[in-house]
Amino acid sequence: MNARSGDTLTLDVSEGAGAAHWLSRFNPAAKIVAALVLAFGLIPATDPVTAGVVLAAAVVLVPFSGVDRRTLLVLGLPFLLMGSSTLLVNLLYGDQGAEGALGAAVRVLAIALPGLLVAISSDPTDLSDGLVQRLKVPERPAMGVLAALRLVPLLAHQWRSVTFARRARGIAAGGNPFRAVALFFGRLFSLLVRSVRTGTLLATAMDARAFGTGPRTRARHSRWGRRDTLLVAAAPALLAAAYGISHSAGTLSPVWQMK
Repeated sequence: MNARSGDTLTLDVSEGAGAAHWLSRFNPAAKIVAALVLAFGLIPATDPVTAGVVLAAAVVLVPFSGVDRRTLLVLGLPFLLMGSSTLLVNLLYGDQGAEGALGAAVRVLAIALPGLLVAISSDPTDLSDGLVQRLKVPERPAMGVLAALRLVPLLAHQWRSVTFARRARGIAAGGNPFRAVALFFGRLFSLLVRSVRTGTLLATAMDARAFGTGPRTRARHSRWGRRDTLLVAAAPALLAAAYGISHSAGTLSPVWQMK
C-alpha cells in the first residue's frame, strides 16, 4: 500500500497482499513493455471500437492497482481533459466527423491509462531497477525517473508551503477571480524555481556519486517471473482481440485508409 514518510512516497506491497494490489506484484519492466506495446499498437487505429476495447480492459484493471479512487481521479484528470479537448478539436475542425473525433479521443485515453497504471502500481525503486537491469536503460535517465517519482510528494508539500506563506503575508484574491488567476501563476512560478533548485542539488549529488560513469554493483535484483512473461504476451493478444472485434463490427479504419 502507499505509505508516506516525510517527503517521500513509497509503495510497500507484500507478497501476501490482496487482490487490490495485484498489479503491484508484476515487475515494473514487464508493465512498461506491455504499456508500450499497447501504445504503439493503437497508433494505426482511428476507429473508436479498437481503442475502446483496450480502454475497457485497462479500466477493468484499475481496481487492482492498489490506488484509491480519489487519488486516481486527481492523477487522471489531466488525461480526461486531454481526451475531452481532443474530442472537441477534432469534432470542430477535423474532417472525419463525429466517429473520427470519438476515435481520436478514445485512443488518447487508451494509450494514457495503461501508462498511468504502470506509474501508480509500481514502487519507484523497483521501477528504476527494472529499467536498468531488465530494459538496459542507462543509469542517468533511470535514476531521473526514480527521483521524479520520489519528489512528487515533495512538490505537493512545497506547493502548500508557498500557499500558506502567501496567505500569512496577506496575499489573497479577496473574491476577485482575475486576481486569483494571477496569484495561481505566481505560486506556480515559485514552485518552478524551487523545483529547479531541487533538481540542481539532486544532479550534483548524482554526479558526486559517479552515476553513469561505469558499471555499478546492485543492492537489489529485479526479478522476472512467469507472470511477467504472460503479462507481456497478453498485450499483443489484447491488441489482436481489439482489432478482431473492430473488424467483425465493420468499424476498423486504419490510418492509411483515411481520406
